[in-house]
Amino acid sequence: MMEAMADRSGPEELAPLARHALEVFVAHLRDERGLSPNTVAAYERDVAQFLRFAARAGVGDPGRVDPLLLRRFLALLRTRGLAASSLGRKAAALRTCFRYLARRGLVADDPAAQLGTPRGPRRLPVVLKQRQVAELLARPEAANPVGLRDRAILELLYATGMRVGELCGLRLQDLDLAGDSVRVTGKGGKQRVVPFGVPARVAVLGYLTEGRSALLPRHGAAAEALFFNRRRKPMTPRDVRGMLERYRVGVAPPGTSPHTLRHSFATHLLEGGADLRAVQELLGHVALTTTQTYTHVSNERLRRVYEQAHPRA
Repeated sequence: MMEAMADRSGPEELAPLARHALEVFVAHLRDERGLSPNTVAAYERDVAQFLRFAARAGVGDPGRVDPLLLRRFLALLRTRGLAASSLGRKAAALRTCFRYLARRGLVADDPAAQLGTPRGPRRLPVVLKQRQVAELLARPEAANPVGLRDRAILELLYATGMRVGELCGLRLQDLDLAGDSVRVTGKGGKQRVVPFGVPARVAVLGYLTEGRSALLPRHGAAAEALFFNRRRKPMTPRDVRGMLERYRVGVAPPGTSPHTLRHSFATHLLEGGADLRAVQELLGHVALTTTQTYTHVSNERLRRVYEQAHPRA
């Protein structure tokens, strides 16, 4: 409750020095690092929440923030029941912010350099069985433009493991049907080329030849987008999540999302013998440790199979 109330307050309510520091940091994330609007907004909310907490403690100048104040802020959120994952995100935002402010000389020392956060139990991502994926991808009726679009979207999500935001950002020129690949623009504007298989190519080709023209906007630069909603506007992540929710009923568990298909893509590759480094490249992960989560998923599933099948498990 405390977090929600704090997040409704805007940066204009901060003291001048704090507001300036926040504006400089946000501009850095947006203009220099090229992060997505959603990511920039999340960083801004987290840092602004701390700066308001600091102001209530009588510290309106970021240069006077010390490690104890940062730890008190996280401890308060923990007592209010904030999840460990959310605490970790806020701590990461504060570390990033104060590291940048110190580099710019807006604070003399970085008070968040040694800031740690308590870790909760690590949750393994939900992964669909291959049979469930096959049933889900067969759900859209390829008899109308929307069905053709939906089948192409689901096939591409599973075939490439791309994020839903990356899919919604695809343009027609990003497709290479001759080479069965797609150019994906990921976090920080980094691009990668991801291959896909015959089912995805057939689904995308069907959408392009028989479905896309019926959904195209009548004019404007938006016509470069690959996928459009019923309002003839480029598909948004919210559109895709809603579409997937309709198809997953009776096939996949509640909570199945586009990211579930990304998890399933990575796990099924590793179970099929793919190299961890190759999966890292396909997913667009910067750190190999992020990709290693899927090796834990594979090991857990192998353990379950072993325990169910072996007579002396």
